[in-house]
Amino acid sequence: MQTHSSSPDTSPESPTPEGTPHTARMRGIRHMLPWLSPRNWRKQILLMSAALAAAAVAILFAKGADWVTDLHQQMVQHYVWLPLFVTPAGFGVLAWLTLRVFPGTEGSGIPQAIAASNSETSGIQRQFLSIRIAVSKVFLTLGGLLVGASVGREGPSVQIGASAMHLLTRLRRFGHIGSSHDLIAAGAGAGIAAAFNTPLGGIMFAIEEMCRYRSFRANGATLISVILAGLASLVILGNYNYFGRTAGGLSIGWPDGVWAVLLVGVLGGLLGGGFARLLIASAQGLPGNVGQFARQRPVVFAAACGLGTAVLGLVSGGIVYGTGYAETRHALENNGQLPLYFMLFKMAAVWLAFAARIPGGMFAPALAIGAGMGAIIAAILPGISAGDPAILILGMGGFLAAMTQSPITSFVIVMEMTDKHEMLLPLMAAASLAYGISRSVCPMSLYHALAAPMLYRAELKWREQENAAGKSSHSMW
Repeated sequence: MQTHSSSPDTSPESPTPEGTPHTARMRGIRHMLPWLSPRNWRKQILLMSAALAAAAVAILFAKGADWVTDLHQQMVQHYVWLPLFVTPAGFGVLAWLTLRVFPGTEGSGIPQAIAASNSETSGIQRQFLSIRIAVSKVFLTLGGLLVGASVGREGPSVQIGASAMHLLTRLRRFGHIGSSHDLIAAGAGAGIAAAFNTPLGGIMFAIEEMCRYRSFRANGATLISVILAGLASLVILGNYNYFGRTAGGLSIGWPDGVWAVLLVGVLGGLLGGGFARLLIASAQGLPGNVGQFARQRPVVFAAACGLGTAVLGLVSGGIVYGTGYAETRHALENNGQLPLYFMLFKMAAVWLAFAARIPGGMFAPALAIGAGMGAIIAAILPGISAGDPAILILGMGGFLAAMTQSPITSFVIVMEMTDKHEMLLPLMAAASLAYGISRSVCPMSLYHALAAPMLYRAELKWREQENAAGKSSHSMW
Protein backbone atom coordinates (compact mmCIF):
# COMPACT_ATOMS: atom_id res chain seq x y z
CA MET A 1 0.00 0.00 0.00
CA GLN A 2 1.34 3.36 -1.02
CA THR A 3 1.76 5.92 1.73
CA HIS A 4 1.90 9.69 1.45
CA SER A 5 4.10 11.82 3.63
CA SER A 6 2.30 14.48 5.65
CA SER A 7 5.39 16.67 5.87
CA PRO A 8 5.19 19.93 3.95
CA ASP A 9 6.83 20.20 0.59
CA THR A 10 9.98 22.24 1.07
CA SER A 11 11.17 22.22 -2.49
CA PRO A 12 12.28 25.59 -3.88
CA GLU A 13 9.41 25.62 -6.35
CA SER A 14 6.63 25.33 -3.75
CA PRO A 15 5.54 28.21 -1.48
CA THR A 16 6.55 28.19 2.15
CA PRO A 17 4.44 29.50 5.06
CA GLU A 18 6.46 32.70 4.85
CA GLY A 19 5.86 32.98 1.11
CA THR A 20 8.21 32.59 -1.84
CA PRO A 21 11.80 33.82 -1.66
CA HIS A 22 10.83 36.55 -4.13
CA THR A 23 8.00 37.69 -1.86
CA ALA A 24 10.29 37.66 1.15
CA ARG A 25 12.83 39.76 -0.71
CA MET A 26 10.16 42.27 -1.74
CA ARG A 27 8.95 42.53 1.84
CA GLY A 28 12.48 43.18 2.99
CA ILE A 29 12.95 45.87 0.35
CA ARG A 30 9.65 47.55 1.29
CA HIS A 31 10.66 47.42 4.95
CA MET A 32 13.94 49.19 4.15
CA LEU A 33 12.34 51.51 1.59
CA PRO A 34 8.78 52.19 2.83
CA TRP A 35 8.10 54.68 0.06
CA LEU A 36 7.85 51.72 -2.33
CA SER A 37 4.80 50.37 -0.47
CA PRO A 38 1.46 51.15 -2.20
CA ARG A 39 -0.23 50.86 1.20
CA ASN A 40 1.94 53.64 2.61
CA TRP A 41 1.27 55.77 -0.44
CA ARG A 42 -2.48 55.37 0.02
CA LYS A 43 -2.16 56.47 3.63
CA GLN A 44 -0.11 59.53 2.72
CA ILE A 45 -2.49 60.51 -0.08
CA LEU A 46 -5.45 60.27 2.28
CA LEU A 47 -3.62 62.31 4.89
CA MET A 48 -2.68 65.02 2.41
CA SER A 49 -6.17 65.09 0.92
CA ALA A 50 -7.75 65.62 4.34
CA ALA A 51 -5.26 68.38 5.18
CA LEU A 52 -5.86 70.15 1.87
CA ALA A 53 -9.62 69.82 2.27
CA ALA A 54 -9.43 71.36 5.75
CA ALA A 55 -7.26 74.18 4.41
CA ALA A 56 -9.60 74.83 1.49
CA VAL A 57 -12.61 75.10 3.79
CA ALA A 58 -10.70 77.40 6.17
CA ILE A 59 -9.63 79.64 3.28
CA LEU A 60 -13.14 79.83 1.83
CA PHE A 61 -14.34 80.51 5.35
CA ALA A 62 -11.90 83.43 5.59
CA LYS A 63 -13.08 84.91 2.29
CA GLY A 64 -16.70 84.50 3.33
CA ALA A 65 -16.00 86.15 6.69
CA ASP A 66 -14.47 89.17 4.93
CA TRP A 67 -17.49 89.41 2.64
CA VAL A 68 -20.16 89.27 5.36
CA THR A 69 -18.17 91.68 7.54
CA ASP A 70 -18.06 94.21 4.70
CA LEU A 71 -21.77 93.68 4.16
CA HIS A 72 -22.49 94.42 7.82
CA GLN A 73 -20.32 97.54 7.73
CA GLN A 74 -22.23 98.83 4.70
CA MET A 75 -25.50 98.18 6.51
CA VAL A 76 -24.32 100.13 9.56
CA GLN A 77 -23.09 103.03 7.42
CA HIS A 78 -26.41 103.40 5.64
CA TYR A 79 -28.76 102.48 8.48
CA VAL A 80 -27.17 103.32 11.83
CA TRP A 81 -30.13 102.20 13.92
CA LEU A 82 -30.82 98.96 12.04
CA PRO A 83 -28.53 96.79 14.27
CA LEU A 84 -30.88 97.48 17.19
CA PHE A 85 -33.34 95.19 15.42
CA VAL A 86 -31.13 92.94 13.27
CA THR A 87 -28.54 91.98 15.90
CA PRO A 88 -30.97 90.80 18.62
CA ALA A 89 -32.99 88.85 16.06
CA GLY A 90 -29.83 87.33 14.62
CA PHE A 91 -28.52 86.29 18.04
CA GLY A 92 -31.86 84.66 18.85
CA VAL A 93 -32.03 82.72 15.58
CA LEU A 94 -28.43 81.54 15.91
CA ALA A 95 -29.02 80.40 19.50
CA TRP A 96 -32.15 78.47 18.45
CA LEU A 97 -30.35 76.79 15.55
CA THR A 98 -27.42 75.87 17.78
CA LEU A 99 -29.62 74.36 20.48
CA ARG A 100 -32.27 72.67 18.36
CA VAL A 101 -30.76 71.83 14.98
CA PHE A 102 -26.95 71.83 15.17
CA PRO A 103 -25.81 70.76 18.65
CA GLY A 104 -22.05 70.73 19.06
CA THR A 105 -21.51 73.96 17.12
CA GLU A 106 -21.78 76.40 20.02
CA GLY A 107 -18.89 78.57 21.07
CA SER A 108 -15.34 78.66 19.82
CA GLY A 109 -14.64 75.17 18.50
CA ILE A 110 -11.26 74.83 20.21
CA PRO A 111 -12.75 73.36 23.43
CA GLN A 112 -14.68 70.86 21.32
CA ALA A 113 -11.49 69.75 19.55
CA ILE A 114 -9.70 69.42 22.91
CA ALA A 115 -12.59 67.45 24.41
CA ALA A 116 -12.59 65.05 21.46
CA SER A 117 -8.83 64.64 21.70
CA ASN A 118 -9.07 63.80 25.42
CA SER A 119 -11.61 61.03 24.81
CA GLU A 120 -10.79 57.43 23.89
CA THR A 121 -14.27 56.66 22.53
CA SER A 122 -14.97 57.28 18.86
CA GLY A 123 -18.69 57.77 19.54
CA ILE A 124 -17.93 60.59 21.96
CA GLN A 125 -15.46 62.13 19.55
CA ARG A 126 -18.12 62.21 16.85
CA GLN A 127 -20.32 64.34 19.10
CA PHE A 128 -17.76 67.14 18.66
CA LEU A 129 -16.15 66.41 15.29
CA SER A 130 -18.02 65.56 12.12
CA ILE A 131 -18.46 66.93 8.63
CA ARG A 132 -22.01 68.02 9.51
CA ILE A 133 -20.74 70.01 12.49
CA ALA A 134 -17.90 71.53 10.46
CA VAL A 135 -20.14 72.72 7.62
CA SER A 136 -22.77 74.00 10.05
CA LYS A 137 -20.09 75.82 12.04
CA VAL A 138 -19.01 77.74 8.95
CA PHE A 139 -22.46 79.03 8.08
CA LEU A 140 -23.50 79.79 11.65
CA THR A 141 -20.31 81.75 12.34
CA LEU A 142 -20.78 83.67 9.10
CA GLY A 143 -24.30 84.44 10.27
CA GLY A 144 -22.93 85.77 13.54
CA LEU A 145 -20.50 88.08 11.73
CA LEU A 146 -23.30 89.21 9.42
CA VAL A 147 -25.43 90.42 12.34
CA GLY A 148 -22.48 92.06 14.12
CA ALA A 149 -21.45 89.51 16.75
CA SER A 150 -17.93 90.01 18.12
CA VAL A 151 -16.65 86.57 17.18
CA GLY A 152 -13.71 85.19 15.24
CA ARG A 153 -13.34 82.48 12.64
CA GLU A 154 -10.06 80.97 13.88
CA GLY A 155 -11.58 78.82 16.63
CA PRO A 156 -14.17 77.38 14.23
CA SER A 157 -11.34 76.72 11.75
CA VAL A 158 -9.71 74.53 14.41
CA GLN A 159 -12.89 72.46 14.76
CA ILE A 160 -13.19 72.24 10.98
CA GLY A 161 -9.61 71.02 10.57
CA ALA A 162 -9.94 68.54 13.42
CA SER A 163 -13.20 67.20 11.95
CA ALA A 164 -11.60 66.65 8.54
CA MET A 165 -8.63 64.79 10.00
CA HIS A 166 -10.76 62.78 12.43
CA LEU A 167 -12.68 61.42 9.47
CA LEU A 168 -9.57 59.40 8.58
CA THR A 169 -10.00 57.27 11.70
CA ARG A 170 -13.15 55.77 10.16
CA LEU A 171 -11.39 54.66 6.95
CA ARG A 172 -10.13 51.42 8.47
CA ARG A 173 -9.95 49.53 5.18
CA PHE A 174 -6.88 51.60 4.28
CA GLY A 175 -5.07 50.60 7.44
CA HIS A 176 -4.02 52.53 10.51
CA ILE A 177 -3.34 56.08 9.31
CA GLY A 178 -2.73 57.48 12.80
CA SER A 179 -4.14 57.67 16.30
CA SER A 180 -7.21 59.83 16.78
CA HIS A 181 -5.30 62.06 19.21
CA ASP A 182 -2.53 62.80 16.72
CA LEU A 183 -4.92 63.32 13.82
CA ILE A 184 -7.11 65.73 15.81
CA ALA A 185 -4.05 67.72 16.92
CA ALA A 186 -2.79 67.80 13.34
CA GLY A 187 -6.15 69.02 12.03
CA ALA A 188 -6.33 71.71 14.71
CA GLY A 189 -2.88 72.97 13.80
CA ALA A 190 -3.79 72.94 10.11
CA GLY A 191 -6.88 75.02 10.86
CA ILE A 192 -4.81 77.68 12.64
CA ALA A 193 -2.15 77.66 9.90
CA ALA A 194 -4.71 78.17 7.13
CA ALA A 195 -6.80 80.73 9.02
CA PHE A 196 -3.89 82.99 10.02
CA ASN A 197 -1.43 82.02 7.24
CA THR A 198 0.99 81.06 10.03
CA PRO A 199 2.44 77.54 9.57
CA LEU A 200 4.85 77.81 12.50
CA GLY A 201 2.06 79.09 14.71
CA GLY A 202 -0.09 76.13 13.69
CA ILE A 203 2.59 73.66 14.76
CA MET A 204 3.08 75.43 18.09
CA PHE A 205 -0.69 75.46 18.67
CA ALA A 206 -0.86 71.71 18.11
CA ILE A 207 1.97 71.15 20.58
CA GLU A 208 1.17 73.70 23.28
CA GLU A 209 -2.63 73.79 23.31
CA MET A 210 -3.85 70.49 21.92
CA CYS A 211 -1.24 68.39 23.73
CA ARG A 212 -1.03 70.39 26.95
CA TYR A 213 -1.68 67.46 29.31
CA ARG A 214 -0.18 64.63 27.30
CA SER A 215 3.07 64.06 25.48
CA PHE A 216 3.31 65.27 21.92
CA ARG A 217 4.79 62.93 19.34
CA ALA A 218 6.35 64.86 16.50
CA ASN A 219 5.02 62.68 13.69
CA GLY A 220 4.55 63.18 10.00
CA ALA A 221 0.79 63.65 10.30
CA THR A 222 1.10 66.93 12.18
CA LEU A 223 3.93 68.32 10.09
CA ILE A 224 2.42 67.30 6.74
CA SER A 225 -1.03 68.66 7.65
CA VAL A 226 0.17 72.01 8.94
CA ILE A 227 2.69 72.57 6.16
CA LEU A 228 0.16 71.68 3.45
CA ALA A 229 -2.43 73.97 5.03
CA GLY A 230 0.08 76.81 5.12
CA LEU A 231 1.12 76.18 1.50
CA ALA A 232 -2.51 76.10 0.38
CA SER A 233 -3.11 79.43 2.08
CA LEU A 234 0.04 80.81 0.44
CA VAL A 235 -0.96 79.62 -3.04
CA ILE A 236 -4.57 80.78 -2.88
CA LEU A 237 -4.29 83.97 -0.82
CA GLY A 238 -0.70 84.91 -1.63
CA ASN A 239 2.19 85.81 0.67
CA TYR A 240 0.50 88.28 2.96
CA ASN A 241 0.66 89.28 6.60
CA TYR A 242 -2.59 89.03 8.52
CA PHE A 243 -2.22 92.48 10.08
CA GLY A 244 -0.26 94.04 7.24
CA ARG A 245 3.17 95.59 7.57
CA THR A 246 4.08 98.06 10.28
CA ALA A 247 6.89 100.55 10.39
CA GLY A 248 9.91 99.86 12.60
CA GLY A 249 10.43 97.71 15.68
CA LEU A 250 10.29 98.70 19.31
CA SER A 251 10.65 102.45 18.88
CA ILE A 252 12.19 103.09 22.28
CA GLY A 253 15.54 101.82 23.44
CA TRP A 254 17.12 100.61 26.62
CA PRO A 255 16.10 101.04 29.42
CA ASP A 256 12.76 102.67 28.50
CA GLY A 257 11.76 99.68 26.40
CA VAL A 258 11.98 97.43 29.45
CA TRP A 259 9.24 99.43 31.18
CA ALA A 260 6.95 98.94 28.18
CA VAL A 261 7.53 95.17 28.20
CA LEU A 262 7.01 94.96 31.97
CA LEU A 263 3.82 97.00 31.88
CA VAL A 264 2.40 94.95 29.01
CA GLY A 265 3.28 91.72 30.82
CA VAL A 266 1.79 92.75 34.16
CA LEU A 267 -1.34 94.45 32.84
CA GLY A 268 -1.86 91.81 30.16
CA GLY A 269 -1.51 89.02 32.72
CA LEU A 270 -4.05 90.58 35.06
CA LEU A 271 -6.57 91.50 32.37
CA GLY A 272 -6.15 88.34 30.28
CA GLY A 273 -6.26 86.04 33.30
CA GLY A 274 -9.23 87.90 34.75
CA PHE A 275 -11.11 87.79 31.45
CA ALA A 276 -10.44 84.05 31.09
CA ARG A 277 -11.74 83.51 34.62
CA LEU A 278 -14.87 85.50 33.79
CA LEU A 279 -15.49 83.38 30.68
CA ILE A 280 -15.01 80.12 32.60
CA ALA A 281 -17.40 81.26 35.34
CA SER A 282 -19.96 82.38 32.74
CA ALA A 283 -19.80 78.98 31.03
CA GLN A 284 -20.62 77.30 34.34
CA GLY A 285 -23.70 79.49 34.73
CA LEU A 286 -24.55 83.09 35.47
CA PRO A 287 -25.57 83.90 39.04
CA GLY A 288 -28.98 84.92 40.40
CA ASN A 289 -32.06 85.70 38.37
CA VAL A 290 -30.02 86.40 35.26
CA GLY A 291 -28.60 82.90 35.31
CA GLN A 292 -32.00 81.36 35.89
CA PHE A 293 -33.45 83.35 33.00
CA ALA A 294 -30.56 82.29 30.73
CA ARG A 295 -31.16 78.61 31.54
CA GLN A 296 -34.93 78.75 31.14
CA ARG A 297 -35.12 81.07 28.10
CA PRO A 298 -31.80 80.69 26.28
CA VAL A 299 -33.07 82.06 22.96
CA VAL A 300 -34.57 85.19 24.53
CA PHE A 301 -31.43 85.65 26.62
CA ALA A 302 -29.32 85.43 23.45
CA ALA A 303 -31.51 88.10 21.84
CA ALA A 304 -30.91 90.30 24.90
CA CYS A 305 -27.16 89.80 24.45
CA GLY A 306 -27.58 90.82 20.82
CA LEU A 307 -29.37 93.99 21.91
CA GLY A 308 -26.49 94.77 24.27
CA THR A 309 -24.03 94.29 21.40
CA ALA A 310 -26.05 96.64 19.19
CA VAL A 311 -26.10 99.32 21.90
CA LEU A 312 -22.31 99.01 22.32
CA GLY A 313 -21.90 99.30 18.57
CA LEU A 314 -24.13 102.36 18.41
CA VAL A 315 -22.27 104.12 21.23
CA SER A 316 -18.81 103.25 19.88
CA GLY A 317 -19.49 104.12 16.28
CA GLY A 318 -19.51 100.49 15.18
CA ILE A 319 -15.91 99.60 16.10
CA VAL A 320 -16.87 96.70 18.40
CA TYR A 321 -18.66 94.68 15.73
CA GLY A 322 -17.03 91.63 14.20
CA THR A 323 -13.55 90.28 14.79
CA GLY A 324 -11.82 93.63 15.35
CA TYR A 325 -9.41 92.80 12.55
CA ALA A 326 -10.08 95.92 10.45
CA GLU A 327 -9.65 98.33 13.36
CA THR A 328 -6.45 96.64 14.54
CA ARG A 329 -4.90 96.50 11.08
CA HIS A 330 -5.69 100.15 10.44
CA ALA A 331 -4.05 101.13 13.72
CA LEU A 332 -0.93 99.07 12.98
CA GLU A 333 -0.45 100.12 9.35
CA ASN A 334 -1.34 103.79 9.66
CA ASN A 335 -0.24 104.54 13.23
CA GLY A 336 -3.87 105.29 13.94
CA GLN A 337 -4.74 105.52 17.60
CA LEU A 338 -7.43 103.18 18.86
CA PRO A 339 -9.88 104.88 21.23
CA LEU A 340 -8.95 104.35 24.87
CA TYR A 341 -12.39 102.82 25.51
CA PHE A 342 -11.93 100.27 22.71
CA MET A 343 -10.48 97.57 24.98
CA LEU A 344 -13.34 97.62 27.51
CA PHE A 345 -16.05 97.87 24.85
CA LYS A 346 -14.52 95.01 22.87
CA MET A 347 -14.25 92.82 25.97
CA ALA A 348 -17.92 93.47 26.72
CA ALA A 349 -18.95 92.60 23.15
CA VAL A 350 -16.91 89.37 23.20
CA TRP A 351 -18.45 88.37 26.53
CA LEU A 352 -21.98 88.99 25.22
CA ALA A 353 -21.40 86.71 22.24
CA PHE A 354 -19.87 84.09 24.54
CA ALA A 355 -22.72 84.28 27.07
CA ALA A 356 -25.27 83.93 24.25
CA ARG A 357 -23.55 80.62 23.31
CA ILE A 358 -23.68 81.34 19.61
CA PRO A 359 -21.01 79.85 17.32
CA GLY A 360 -17.83 81.87 16.96
CA GLY A 361 -14.27 82.05 18.20
CA MET A 362 -12.37 84.36 20.53
CA PHE A 363 -8.86 84.25 19.07
CA ALA A 364 -9.00 87.26 16.74
CA PRO A 365 -11.17 89.35 19.12
CA ALA A 366 -8.58 88.65 21.85
CA LEU A 367 -5.88 90.09 19.61
CA ALA A 368 -8.03 93.20 19.08
CA ILE A 369 -8.50 93.54 22.85
CA GLY A 370 -4.73 93.26 23.28
CA ALA A 371 -4.19 96.01 20.72
CA GLY A 372 -6.62 98.19 22.65
CA MET A 373 -4.67 97.49 25.83
CA GLY A 374 -1.48 98.47 24.01
CA ALA A 375 -3.09 101.76 22.97
CA ILE A 376 -3.80 102.56 26.63
CA ILE A 377 -0.22 101.69 27.65
CA ALA A 378 1.20 103.82 24.84
CA ALA A 379 -0.91 106.74 26.04
CA ILE A 380 0.33 106.58 29.65
CA LEU A 381 4.03 105.78 29.11
CA PRO A 382 6.25 108.85 28.67
CA GLY A 383 8.32 109.13 25.54
CA ILE A 384 6.01 106.97 23.40
CA SER A 385 3.81 108.31 20.66
CA ALA A 386 0.11 107.60 20.91
CA GLY A 387 -0.82 104.52 18.93
CA ASP A 388 2.78 103.28 18.62
CA PRO A 389 2.47 100.05 16.56
CA ALA A 390 5.21 98.32 18.56
CA ILE A 391 3.30 98.71 21.83
CA LEU A 392 0.11 97.53 20.16
CA ILE A 393 1.92 94.39 18.95
CA LEU A 394 3.27 93.76 22.44
CA GLY A 395 -0.24 94.18 23.84
CA MET A 396 -1.63 91.64 21.37
CA GLY A 397 0.94 89.02 22.32
CA GLY A 398 0.67 89.69 26.05
CA PHE A 399 -3.11 89.59 26.29
CA LEU A 400 -3.46 86.50 24.07
CA ALA A 401 -0.80 84.65 26.07
CA ALA A 402 -2.57 85.50 29.33
CA MET A 403 -6.06 84.62 28.13
CA THR A 404 -5.13 81.30 26.51
CA GLN A 405 -2.11 80.55 28.73
CA SER A 406 -0.22 79.50 25.60
CA PRO A 407 2.72 81.93 25.56
CA ILE A 408 4.81 80.29 22.82
CA THR A 409 1.87 79.98 20.44
CA SER A 410 0.91 83.59 21.17
CA PHE A 411 4.20 85.30 20.45
CA VAL A 412 4.92 83.08 17.43
CA ILE A 413 1.50 83.79 15.88
CA VAL A 414 1.72 87.55 16.53
CA MET A 415 5.24 87.64 15.10
CA GLU A 416 4.15 85.78 11.95
CA MET A 417 0.97 87.82 11.50
CA THR A 418 2.79 91.17 11.75
CA ASP A 419 6.10 90.10 10.12
CA LYS A 420 8.02 91.68 13.02
CA HIS A 421 10.83 89.19 13.59
CA GLU A 422 12.97 91.89 15.21
CA MET A 423 10.38 92.07 18.00
CA LEU A 424 10.74 88.40 18.90
CA LEU A 425 12.62 88.98 22.16
CA PRO A 426 10.28 91.72 23.49
CA LEU A 427 7.28 89.58 22.50
CA MET A 428 8.74 86.54 24.23
CA ALA A 429 9.39 88.51 27.41
CA ALA A 430 5.95 90.15 27.49
CA ALA A 431 4.09 86.90 26.70
CA SER A 432 6.06 84.89 29.28
CA LEU A 433 5.48 87.47 32.01
CA ALA A 434 1.78 87.77 31.15
CA TYR A 435 1.46 83.98 31.23
CA GLY A 436 3.07 83.73 34.66
CA ILE A 437 0.79 86.38 36.16
CA SER A 438 -2.27 84.91 34.46
CA ARG A 439 -1.59 81.54 36.11
CA SER A 440 -1.97 83.16 39.53
CA VAL A 441 -5.27 84.79 38.50
CA CYS A 442 -6.78 81.83 36.63
CA PRO A 443 -5.20 78.49 37.62
CA MET A 444 -6.59 76.52 34.65
CA SER A 445 -6.21 77.37 30.99
CA LEU A 446 -9.31 78.76 29.32
CA TYR A 447 -9.91 76.24 26.55
CA HIS A 448 -9.23 73.18 28.70
CA ALA A 449 -11.49 74.53 31.45
CA LEU A 450 -14.26 74.89 28.86
CA ALA A 451 -13.54 71.46 27.36
CA ALA A 452 -13.79 69.51 30.65
CA PRO A 453 -17.57 69.97 31.26
CA MET A 454 -18.25 69.41 27.55
CA LEU A 455 -16.50 66.06 27.71
CA TYR A 456 -18.30 65.14 30.95
CA ARG A 457 -21.73 65.84 29.42
CA ALA A 458 -20.80 63.94 26.25
CA GLU A 459 -19.72 60.90 28.30
CA LEU A 460 -23.02 60.94 30.23
CA LYS A 461 -24.95 61.11 26.97
CA TRP A 462 -22.92 58.25 25.53
CA ARG A 463 -23.52 56.06 28.58
CA GLU A 464 -27.26 56.75 28.42
CA GLN A 465 -27.31 55.74 24.77
CA GLU A 466 -25.33 52.58 25.52
CA ASN A 467 -27.65 51.67 28.40
CA ALA A 468 -30.73 52.29 26.25
CA ALA A 469 -29.29 50.13 23.47
CA GLY A 470 -28.48 47.37 25.98
CA LYS A 471 -31.98 47.41 27.45
CA SER A 472 -33.51 47.30 23.98
CA SER A 473 -31.39 44.30 23.03
CA HIS A 474 -32.27 42.55 26.30
CA SER A 475 -35.99 43.15 25.80
CA MET A 476 -35.84 41.54 22.34
CA TRP A 477 -34.66 38.32 23.92
